[in-house]
Amino acid sequence: MKILFLHGWHSVPGGVKPTYLAKHGIDVINPKLDDEDFQLALITAQELFDKHQPDVVVGSSRGGALAMNLQAPNSKLVLLCPAWKKWGSAKQVKPNTIILHSKLDDVIPYQDSVELARDSQATLLEVGHDHRLADLQSLEVLLWACKLPPTADAIPEPEEQIPLSAEASYLCDSCGEMIVIPLDLTEGSSQTYIEDCPVCCHANVIEVHVDEHGHTSISAQLDL
Repeated sequence: MKILFLHGWHSVPGGVKPTYLAKHGIDVINPKLDDEDFQLALITAQELFDKHQPDVVVGSSRGGALAMNLQAPNSKLVLLCPAWKKWGSAKQVKPNTIILHSKLDDVIPYQDSVELARDSQATLLEVGHDHRLADLQSLEVLLWACKLPPTADAIPEPEEQIPLSAEASYLCDSCGEMIVIPLDLTEGSSQTYIEDCPVCCHANVIEVHVDEHGHTSISAQLDL
């Protein structure tokens, strides 16, 4: 997966959020953007988008406004506290856009994202404790949002959000016991890993799949 990450005003490349995404195996393009000239920053972002054709464009604060004004019809948008009322001319986003914002944000009002999500039929998720969204939970939600399939019906409605953690059970192929395990859905919609049965200690290959509607299925077989 390739992401174009557009930083905020007076921010710099290599911050906490793009670094977190890169550490989780994502190819992150994180350019330095002009802080004073919005149009120049937009030209830089557009040139890099056209060159790399990223799967997802992530925009943080002023970078969110840049992402909204990009010509990026085939890429999913993930906006972090987007400052769309301060910069740019775009007033709406694509319906499959995901917006992350904290109600405690004292820089960009949370209500701005409520309005944007309502007028665009986008998905707004409340996360974090401030404008930066650099806490671990916000970073996990960001990663989850980036990995969601880029289709409108794959994004949960706010009242039906996919949980970031859950439990599931599998039948151990060795001893026949039903084993309950925690799931971390921020690791993606398709996961495969090996886990020892806590009853008989035999290793099982666990496969987890989350479909486009958020339904989780799990299967296990002995690791031979």
